[in-house]
Amino acid sequence: MSRTSMVGDSSSWSTALVKISPYTFSAIGIAIAIGVSVLGAAWGIYITGSSLIGAAIKAPRITSKNLISVIFCEAVAIYGVIVAIILQTKLESVPSSQIYAPESLRAGYAIFASGIIVGFANLVCGLCVGIIGSSCALSDAQNSSLFVKILVIEIFGSALGLFGVIVGIIMSAQATWPAKSV
Repeated sequence: MSRTSMVGDSSSWSTALVKISPYTFSAIGIAIAIGVSVLGAAWGIYITGSSLIGAAIKAPRITSKNLISVIFCEAVAIYGVIVAIILQTKLESVPSSQIYAPESLRAGYAIFASGIIVGFANLVCGLCVGIIGSSCALSDAQNSSLFVKILVIEIFGSALGLFGVIVGIIMSAQATWPAKSV
């Protein structure tokens, strides 16, 4: 097979990506936003919770005080749910003749990219908050004066998820579907 026949071949990746419905990309982006965010929150809660239970054996006083770390992890899942709702409201129906119009493809890709950004930013944020929360529980069990100092660091780690949400919302602003012809 010659190289020139492969350039216009209908089995290339670019052709495949253009043939997939923008609604499919949008749905996958929304699913990634919520699913990966919840995964990040669950992973962070697992890391924090296991250290909190272990450290509470030595110092039972830390249990209620360090639940704030679990709440910070849960906020990561809430960020994903909020963005998924925002992205869902961006979906609009278009006539079947305009589904593959460049404007429709751009809207589908924008929602997809927004979902990926938010999902993976919240995955990393959940891990970050979970690890810092684990350190907070272990440090607090040894020396109670360290709790507030490490909590400030945990707040900065939690801000990473908010940055992902902000970037995702900015990306989703590109999602404009073609106007319906009357």
